[in-house]
Amino acid sequence: MSDVIEDNKFVELNYRVIDNKTGDVLVTVEYPLGYVHGVNDVMSDDVTKELYGKKVGDVIEVPVDTKLLYGERDESLVFTDRIENVPEEYREIGMTITMENEKGEMKSFIVTRFDDKTLTVDGNNPLCGREITFVLEVLSIRDATDEEIEHGGAVDANPDLNEILARAQ
Repeated sequence: MSDVIEDNKFVELNYRVIDNKTGDVLVTVEYPLGYVHGVNDVMSDDVTKELYGKKVGDVIEVPVDTKLLYGERDESLVFTDRIENVPEEYREIGMTITMENEKGEMKSFIVTRFDDKTLTVDGNNPLCGREITFVLEVLSIRDATDEEIEHGGAVDANPDLNEILARAQ
């Protein structure tokens, strides 16, 4: 009997995020993403709906509207400063810098470029403003244990696709 994805099934996936305009792979997982279908909202509703009824080995492609996930790109979250104002440990493309505003709110910025004179950081999610497609491959499907259903995934993990995407470049 072949299992299909439905509620309360533990599912493991590999996935890639593709930039529709360039064809570049923006994100790929280094390890399978495991979750309990219908319990953990680790993925957008569009992706979850497309996975219903899929079997091991199936590959799906789901376009995702980044405006719904992250909102419009906000150019006021892009800052350039003179390089001498930035500590050396932050002078690396992809480095995340967490800053606090006057209200005590924390915000992460990613170093997007630097040269001998300036360094630029961007507080937008790296996928914001892009047209992307998720390409997901179903690796395994099985009945979830009661503990996994309660936890929403593997008991020793807490899958969060949004956290993974936040680290995308």
